[in-house]
Amino acid sequence: MVGLQGSGKSTWVAGHLAMTHAVVSKDHWPNARRREARQTRVVRELLAAGRSVVVDGTNPSREERAALVALAREVGVPARAVWLDVPLEVCLARNAAREGRAQVPEVGVRATRRRLVPPAADEGFVRVDVVRA
Repeated sequence: MVGLQGSGKSTWVAGHLAMTHAVVSKDHWPNARRREARQTRVVRELLAAGRSVVVDGTNPSREERAALVALAREVGVPARAVWLDVPLEVCLARNAAREGRAQVPEVGVRATRRRLVPPAADEGFVRVDVVRA
């Protein structure tokens, strides 16, 4: 998954992939140290066990996605990107409606937007799907 906070990634995953894929998200471990390393370990274990996996996170840059694509390649499974191309204003409004820890500081959403590079097949994805609001 690729998209800003508030773009609807988790909702899209719940409606389209959660029945067939193991959902891995660093949000599932809000207090864990080294969440990136934990995510990599969990994804590797699930893929090695033959499971289909969806990584529910912002994954805004090519560099941040590269490790996941390499992991899929290492295990011999195709990597697919689903990009939720949702306007910043919509994401900010949705995020503002969240409560507690679910709400990301606006500066965080804007910082992610500055780093966001749309996913492309030349990163190693067999398919890039774009979902627009």
